Amino acid sequence: MLWQLLKTLGRVEYPNPAVVFLFLTLIPANAAASSSKSQFLSVQNAARAALRLPPLAWDRRIARYAASYARRRRGDCELRHSGGPYGENIFWGSGGAWTAAQAASDWVEERRQYSYKSNSCADGQQCGHYTQIVWRETTRMGCAKVVCDGGRGVFVICNYDPPGNYVGERPY
Repeated sequence: MLWQLLKTLGRVEYPNPAVVFLFLTLIPANAAASSSKSQFLSVQNAARAALRLPPLAWDRRIARYAASYARRRRGDCELRHSGGPYGENIFWGSGGAWTAAQAASDWVEERRQYSYKSNSCADGQQCGHYTQIVWRETTRMGCAKVVCDGGRGVFVICNYDPPGNYVGERPY
């Protein structure tokens, strides 16, 4: 692995940046894009499959929307929602080595904070990213990832249609 998560310290350690740069330059651009698409889909659809929900389909129109917004965030890397017509999950990680699968896995891990019985998150915890992923009526998604200017991190966005997370409604 290129990094090691230190859960007890809550930080990520990265290897020598020259090694990461060399590794990333050897991956063709179209392979990286294809890999990201499959990583976004596989992680999130695995969470849905665990609940016997149908898989999400990749939608190029939604992915273009996500890519357009991600490019706008490239300059400041601010963790701010687009305010658009879709459901939305956003992620920021320091450094440039975050993958699509890691961002999606971070959202899916919120399942531990969600109580179906009370239809709420554990006190002081987030679970809305997870509930959007497993929202029963959501059928399509599109995502994008950018490395922010000046090495300020990675911004990841996934948009979902129809959107979810309606107050008072259970996701599944």
